[in-house]
Amino acid sequence: MSGPANPKGAGAGEEGPPPEPCPATAWVDQVGTVQLWSAEAEALLGYPAKEVCGTPAVELLATYGDREAALAWRDRPGVGRSWDGVLALLHRGGRVARIALRVRPLTDREGRAGWSIRAGNARQVEREDIDRAMMRALFEQSPVPIAIMDGELRYRLLNGAAEQVLTRPGDQLIGRHVGADTSQVDSATIDRALRQVRETGESVLGLSARGSPAAGPDRDRMWSLSTFRLTGPSDRPLGICQTYVDITDGYRAERRKELLTKAGAGIGATLDVAHTAQELADVLVPDLGDVAWVALSEAVLEGDEPPKMLGPGRWNLHRIGVAPPADGWPAGLPAVGAVPPALPDVALLRRIGQGETILLPDLDSVIAAAEGHSELAHLFVPEHGHSVIAAPLFARGLVLGTVVVWRTRQPVPFGQEDADLLTEMASRAALGVDNARRYTREHRAAVALQQRLLPAATTDTPAAETAGFYVPAGGGAEIGGDWYDVIPLSSFRVALVAGDVTGHGLQATATMGRLRTAVDTLADLELDPDELLTHLDDLVQQLQGEAPHQEDIVAASCLYAVYDPVTCQCTLASAGHPPPVVVRPDGTVRSVEISPGPLLGVGGMPFEATTFDVEPGSVITVYTKGVVYRDDHDPDAGLRRLNDGLARFAGPGRGLEGVGHELVRSLGDAPGRDDMALLLARTRAIAAENTATWEFPADASVVAAARGAAAGQLTAWGLDEVSFTTELVVSELVTNAVRYAGGPIGLRLIRENVLVCEVSDPSNTQPRLRRARWSDEGGRGLFLIAQLTTRWGSRYARSGKTIWTEQPLAADPGTLR
Repeated sequence: MSGPANPKGAGAGEEGPPPEPCPATAWVDQVGTVQLWSAEAEALLGYPAKEVCGTPAVELLATYGDREAALAWRDRPGVGRSWDGVLALLHRGGRVARIALRVRPLTDREGRAGWSIRAGNARQVEREDIDRAMMRALFEQSPVPIAIMDGELRYRLLNGAAEQVLTRPGDQLIGRHVGADTSQVDSATIDRALRQVRETGESVLGLSARGSPAAGPDRDRMWSLSTFRLTGPSDRPLGICQTYVDITDGYRAERRKELLTKAGAGIGATLDVAHTAQELADVLVPDLGDVAWVALSEAVLEGDEPPKMLGPGRWNLHRIGVAPPADGWPAGLPAVGAVPPALPDVALLRRIGQGETILLPDLDSVIAAAEGHSELAHLFVPEHGHSVIAAPLFARGLVLGTVVVWRTRQPVPFGQEDADLLTEMASRAALGVDNARRYTREHRAAVALQQRLLPAATTDTPAAETAGFYVPAGGGAEIGGDWYDVIPLSSFRVALVAGDVTGHGLQATATMGRLRTAVDTLADLELDPDELLTHLDDLVQQLQGEAPHQEDIVAASCLYAVYDPVTCQCTLASAGHPPPVVVRPDGTVRSVEISPGPLLGVGGMPFEATTFDVEPGSVITVYTKGVVYRDDHDPDAGLRRLNDGLARFAGPGRGLEGVGHELVRSLGDAPGRDDMALLLARTRAIAAENTATWEFPADASVVAAARGAAAGQLTAWGLDEVSFTTELVVSELVTNAVRYAGGPIGLRLIRENVLVCEVSDPSNTQPRLRRARWSDEGGRGLFLIAQLTTRWGSRYARSGKTIWTEQPLAADPGTLR
């Protein structure tokens, strides 16, 4: 049975929305007789309506005291009285049930006054009372802003805290749509959360939104929005509730932590001064400001300490790192590489020079700090710039430069917290810049040392035209022990050398210098390549014994090749070194097949020599492993890249310097983790008509024949001016061969930019230059030869030796052909 229709409003003083209806209802007239009894009431107490209607309601009370109290309350004068409480009622089954009752005045359709009684479970009613009390406390006492919206997303109810957060001065939000930009908290974020909850029914918790209070020193706040749907019985939607928790402090602390973490991870990853400066600028924009630049002292860029001056006039700062880059950089503002003019000695710059961070929150403070030097504004103030922080890059007592951050698009000015954050980031970045500066200085010195230990980059001899290239390692790696060398040998031959000492640092460079000197010395002994590497291997083992620590292992790879322009043959041996690559005149590229021996320093293993023919005009390429071992660590792929580059760039007529630069560029823009040495040699041949060869028996009579043969050949070449000297040299050398060595005796003349005279014999006796006493009848032959020639020496073959001399020619041999 339902209650009376069209009830009137509650009594005066009742606030808030009406309570939810109880499951069981009844209507009692003024006398206290039950007139209406619902089916829910029958289910609650077991009495059907026909048994209860017309009987006094107090008969349902279980105790005498409750009956007396009910009758007294009924007879109390006054209208509009209400009562809530829990009473013990008699169940039809004989038991007593504690029931929560809510009694309200109500007039039926016929105008009779009475009371409606709504009954329910006591615990449920108590819970509803607690819920109402809690909601009242939240709206009246809680500092957490709470707003309730209806299904149309209009504000319906705000507590006091919400009115302070959401309401702008003079505005009234009740009844207005949340998307009308009436709130100090981002309206778009509020509207998005409300619509999502309305459409899905799922709560949205912890959604961050920015807020901007209209007044106050702190005009930038962050809020955490939690939005959930309000429902009634049967999940009927009643509205949407949204709370706002101020997370500004936590947000700022988290942002500070993220920026510092980002700075720690992104700044100083490389030991490059300019790159470190750009990393700092990239971290600052857009997280802290809209425009930032890092300016460094010119001395810092060179690896030196900046000048220690109090005044800023001669700081000579170069703008190195800027953000945003490219098109995002403000028009008219000096970009990367800009050097400002001499700066005035103003208090602002003096404070920066003393290590202080400067905060200028608005343009008025910027103008005041300039002290009238407005002509410099276009150099330092970007368009729409309204707030700036400038911090020194201060490390180890030195001001290395400055970092400047502007806000142009972000409306909120910088605060002291932002200045403190920039100070800490600048301090960390300054250490990175200083480390990069110190590394630049040490690396520059080490590279200069290594390059001083290398030979001339280009040579031009009758045997070959050469060009050498050395590229230091990049990415913070130390210098290595790579080297190349071009060693002129006797009879126009040339030795091509490439080597690589294991490890990095000055120790590897020093070892490289010792090995290069040793190779030069051994090459002067005219040893075969395999024999030379054997002696060099012994030297490296001696160096290992000199190492002060067990872990300082000395080892190296080396390739030694000798090219003879007379025979157009190249003989080489390798100690763990990659094979050379040959580009033939027709453009084909091939790697020379060799049998490499072990690394120098291993000992106990022989080295094998390989001889191959070389066409004149071919390019022999020797290199260290840094050329083929790149970031992919695949030597086969690196060798293919080298071969492809040689095929493209090393064609006939191409200058070797240009070829080498193209090859280095083709290997990658950034230097690898290992240094590289590259040597290119374009071979030449000595024409057959410029060589004459004779062979004589070991007989004293052949001296005159040899002298005559040499003189005749010189006449044929048009070199009569050197005929006398040459005849004397031939006479002395052939006489010594006849007297001390035996036959057969070989004589060879080679004409190029100098005249080479060679005498070969089967003896392995070393000729020695000595000073003869005045009474000696002999022993002056080699002394005369040394005086009459520019160079002389001897070299050994498998059997026998060859003594050679060089004489200068007055004319260019090219004009004699």
